[in-house]
Amino acid sequence: MIKDSVEELTRANLFDVFNERDGDRRRAAIGRVYAPGVTFSDPEETVTGHDELDAKAQKILDEAPGFVFSAAGPIHVVQDLGYLAWGFGPQGQPPVVRGVDITQVAGGRIVSVHTLLLDAGE
Repeated sequence: MIKDSVEELTRANLFDVFNERDGDRRRAAIGRVYAPGVTFSDPEETVTGHDELDAKAQKILDEAPGFVFSAAGPIHVVQDLGYLAWGFGPQGQPPVVRGVDITQVAGGRIVSVHTLLLDAGE
């Protein structure tokens, strides 16, 4: 069922890739979760492909040692789109950054991710 697939892939995007500090495990997840030409867009830039996405995830983690991602609600699915709100901050503490990921799935893999950052009050 596509809804389950979108939900599973959206969860994997956050936890198996962007929350994974072990590079080998992260790269294995990237190969499993994303289409080869995946695009990832956030307020800073858009990157394309597995290697650039891996470098982006590594950069985010390197800039915030000790920080972890956490889900800030359920995953919502509409057809081929997944929506997941998240927080990012020190383990066991309130998040310092909040945002949402919107994933698009085709052919059983994520083809695009759009990350929006939210103001602290949202």
